[in-house]
Amino acid sequence: MAHLIAPSLLSADFANLRKDVEMVNNSEADWLHLDIMDGVFVPNISFGMPVIASVGKYCTKPLDVHLMIVEPDKFIDEFHKLGAYVLNVHYEACTHLHRSIQRIKALGMKAGVTLNPHTPVSVLEEIVPDVDLVMLMSVNPGFGGQKFIENTIDKTARLKELILKRNSKAIIEIDGGVNYETGKRLLEAGADALVAGSFVFGAENPTDTIARLKAL
Repeated sequence: MAHLIAPSLLSADFANLRKDVEMVNNSEADWLHLDIMDGVFVPNISFGMPVIASVGKYCTKPLDVHLMIVEPDKFIDEFHKLGAYVLNVHYEACTHLHRSIQRIKALGMKAGVTLNPHTPVSVLEEIVPDVDLVMLMSVNPGFGGQKFIENTIDKTARLKELILKRNSKAIIEIDGGVNYETGKRLLEAGADALVAGSFVFGAENPTDTIARLKAL
């Protein structure tokens, strides 16, 4: 399949969110990525339910929701009601990960598991057949515009091997430091979806940037 591009709303202009959402609508982007931060699991706070509800009214792309929060299980039902297409929970935040994945899928959403940079892909040995997506953080979560962690290239290849070994249908998504150069290398290593925040929204022509990422 062609790889997916998911611009991250975290880097959009919050004073003109509707304008930036409509730019994504009219672009070649596949999903809109939403980073939900609570200031506890990560050292930052992003946006909450009212903003997501407003974005959902205007966005025509599927919502790729990334929960960087403690106790994500408490909010699975609410994010379903807000229209999440993919719901990503962190391995590091879920005590009973299999239960979390079951609940997400029972509600009809795609279930994703996210790994922080220091977490090895081997921890997914038992769960990877049950998930729809694995997202690797290629920066430390919590802030946009960080430098790409080089080890993510090899980590992507190792994850691809694990997915094939376990006969999983999970796709691989990468979040952090994505640009034309890192994006190409990640796709060659086995990535299926790229999240791009500041590289898209900070570009002179975001629509063209998305198109170029899509064409990698």
